[in-house]
Amino acid sequence: MKVTAATPAKKATPAKATPKKATATTRKSAAAKKATPAKPAQSAKKATPTKPPQKAPAPDTALVRRARRINRELAEVYPYAHPELDFENPFQLVVATVLSAQTTDLRVNQTTPALFAKYPTPEDLAAADPEEVEEILRPTGFFRAKTKSVIGLSKALRDDFGGEVPGRLEDLVKLPGVGRKTAFVVLGNAFGRPGITVDTHFQRLVRRWQWTAETEPDKIEAAVGALFPKSDWTMLSHHVIFHGRRICHARKPACGACPIAPLCPAYGEGETDPEKAKKLLKYEKGGFPGQRLNPPQSYLDAGGIPAPPLGTPQGAG
Repeated sequence: MKVTAATPAKKATPAKATPKKATATTRKSAAAKKATPAKPAQSAKKATPTKPPQKAPAPDTALVRRARRINRELAEVYPYAHPELDFENPFQLVVATVLSAQTTDLRVNQTTPALFAKYPTPEDLAAADPEEVEEILRPTGFFRAKTKSVIGLSKALRDDFGGEVPGRLEDLVKLPGVGRKTAFVVLGNAFGRPGITVDTHFQRLVRRWQWTAETEPDKIEAAVGALFPKSDWTMLSHHVIFHGRRICHARKPACGACPIAPLCPAYGEGETDPEKAKKLLKYEKGGFPGQRLNPPQSYLDAGGIPAPPLGTPQGAG
């Protein structure tokens, strides 16, 4: 009986000890297994959304090549491309650019000679009678709001920048009526600092060319800027805007007269017949006056015609 009692006792002891040890080991290994995959899983989740923008897929490479080729072609078509606002100094350019909102550069160029003749400096315009300025700016439309902006930015230049237009983006956008588009026009053309001007023409064309599907100006600026070296940005803007005003119009693009038609994904949206397309061309491409009363000599040498003074009708651009 003693042997019988001892036998199960000995068997029971290791039987109980074995699961205890196994349980402890299992818990440790289970905890280790849980801890080990948790870290890669978390890092994998974080890495997934950040990898695509960092690694450009093959289509992006093709897009960069096509975009740069289009710009090279446009540079040959418009070697004289330039800002189409008349100006003699940074102050005149920033004021003219603010006035160009909701109107044509031509209308601004026809209006600013009288404005700058009477108020040649920021100090002069800052001290101007708003009603007198409004009367001068009336032809540009929204003249009350524009008067408030140009007088306001003149006061800011006088009081905060010693009467000089600042050459930094962060300073320019603090001026009344000056956003990123206006700031980049000034930086690129008055200070030689690269910038992309995302106006209505630029937005329309880069989407037609499928450079980007973005619709917000700052996102378009970032997307297109990534396709080109920074040194190309200012002239790229001029090339695209020139093409938008002369050939690739909003309603009736002259596809049949377009020099980059073979590269354009949107070919066929406009008139494809060459003879009919030629009749749609504007400014120097169509044998008509440009937007500047005082254009660069390179434009005149290429057959460009100066714009007429105020009071002479001309098609919008």
